[in-house]
Amino acid sequence: MADGNRFFPALRLILAALVAGVLAGAVAVYVRESSSGNKAPAQVAAGGGKDDVACAAKTDRAKKIGAAATGQVAALLPADPPQSLKSLTFNGPDGKPTTIADHAGKTVLLNLWATWCAPCRAEMPALDALQKEMGSDAFQVVAVNVDAGDDAKPKKFLEDTGVKSLGYYRDATMALFNDVKTRGLALGLPVTMLIDGQGCLIAHMNGPAEWSGPDAKRLVEAALQPG
Repeated sequence: MADGNRFFPALRLILAALVAGVLAGAVAVYVRESSSGNKAPAQVAAGGGKDDVACAAKTDRAKKIGAAATGQVAALLPADPPQSLKSLTFNGPDGKPTTIADHAGKTVLLNLWATWCAPCRAEMPALDALQKEMGSDAFQVVAVNVDAGDDAKPKKFLEDTGVKSLGYYRDATMALFNDVKTRGLALGLPVTMLIDGQGCLIAHMNGPAEWSGPDAKRLVEAALQPG
């Protein structure tokens, strides 16, 4: 059964995505790259900083955690090699800029989503449930909305769908998405990254998953294991 689920979310998630897409009037999942971004391609290509070197040494750990991604989260791929995402920037619940570095010491499941993206809308309740059950001083789901415009539409969506456990993180500039895309991690939305307490990318995936299920919980438990 795990093999059958390896690249596709549960049927319930697909149906929910289709319904959400109709309600949202969504006509496309993928977003277009703009000229803005947290880093220019040349900077990313240059890389090689001490943080990236330290993260690259975690290749074996990334493979080990990637092996724990089975069933409904099996599309999550180990970082090859792991890289530092400390500089990723977005606005926190207080509306002020924050970075992955500000979450030091905590494993983060970073998810980029938009209200016009049907699969994003479908998986938000599951991400909320994962945060409610497993959120702690050691683990947090950070779901960053990337809608253009003001906060009205994304906040209304979260309210209407009963999302209460997730903090409200936001980037209306597309800089965050473009940074992740430049790094070769994003094809479109949603995109999800598993980041360790040192800000190192351990695993990533494009597309939705059933984040409230037992497979996701086992993945988080594996990511929280020392070593």
